[in-house]
Amino acid sequence: MTEKNKPVAEVKQGLITGTIWENKSESGTRHNVTFARLYRAGKQWKRSASFGADDLPNLAAVAELAARRIVELTLAATEN
Repeated sequence: MTEKNKPVAEVKQGLITGTIWENKSESGTRHNVTFARLYRAGKQWKRSASFGADDLPNLAAVAELAARRIVELTLAATEN
């Protein structure tokens, strides 16, 4: 059985989230980010990878937060 890769961090601004993933390889550790917009469908919360014009300021803020968090994660890894 394979273990699912879990995110190392998540950043949020409004209804926009950025999930940070760590990928280790022979050439080193890399981080990737997936972005999502949360919305309600009835009583259930769902995620979409589609963003409207009104979402773009929050998407830009989440991208900046994710970049800062990746720097923090990288610095913490080099300190160990």
